[in-house]
Amino acid sequence: MAAIGCCLLFSVSSVSAQTDSIKQANRYITRATLYGAGFTNVYDTYLSPQEYKGVDFRILRESMRMTKLLDGNVSVQNLFQADLGYTHNRANNSNMFSGMVNWNYGLHYQFRITPEFKILAGALLDANLGFIYNLRNTNNPASARAFVNLDASAMAIWHTRIKKYPLTLRYQVNLPFMGVLFSPHYGQSYYEIFTLGNSSGVVRFTSFHNQPSLRQFLSVDFPIRYAKMRLSYVSDLQQSDVNGLQTHIYSHVFMVGFVKELYQIRNKNGSLLPPSVSAY
Repeated sequence: MAAIGCCLLFSVSSVSAQTDSIKQANRYITRATLYGAGFTNVYDTYLSPQEYKGVDFRILRESMRMTKLLDGNVSVQNLFQADLGYTHNRANNSNMFSGMVNWNYGLHYQFRITPEFKILAGALLDANLGFIYNLRNTNNPASARAFVNLDASAMAIWHTRIKKYPLTLRYQVNLPFMGVLFSPHYGQSYYEIFTLGNSSGVVRFTSFHNQPSLRQFLSVDFPIRYAKMRLSYVSDLQQSDVNGLQTHIYSHVFMVGFVKELYQIRNKNGSLLPPSVSAY
């Protein structure tokens, strides 16, 4: 009986310790702010039959933390991007501005392959709002972009070292597989849609057949004295073929910024939390 009592007490203590670790992990946040510039290719047949190429300026903010879901094995990612592009056509006699705000909120289940390497798989909400403005057009000079997708998302995170110098490598891919998109019909003005009320068919269901798109993130984190920096490459490939209009915005951006780890809670005995509780 004494042995059974000890086993039960040990089990309760283990569950209590695990629950306490999950609660603390829930408050351990990895947050990054990045700034960057790169190349963009813009094409919108509502405004012009030509491709426009130029520069893209972007800011990105990301936070990740563990949740209490599925015994603390699910992390949440909150990612915000805003970019502004300035492009010109091949003849260099016309320019366009483009801008986009993108917000992702997703959940990933973490498969911890080794203490240093893990694979994440899940889904995220992908909301986008932006514009394209052609400086040469007098009739229909601007095009609005608004779409919301549900994305499949996967990520690999590897903590490694070069000699004694620590590095964290991450690759993430987001693939939209269903959503809704706003688009006028070919030749239809925004005056017809919003003033005359001719809005039939301007909100369309999207999937791989009419919006094959992809976002990829590749980054490396490394410490410099007391700060942690992140270098990142973003490949943002958005395209659609809806209502007789074809659009794409292909951006390749290199970014740099800082990473902060907030609320590094310690256990009751004062020891640091194990690396497994970190979402990143």
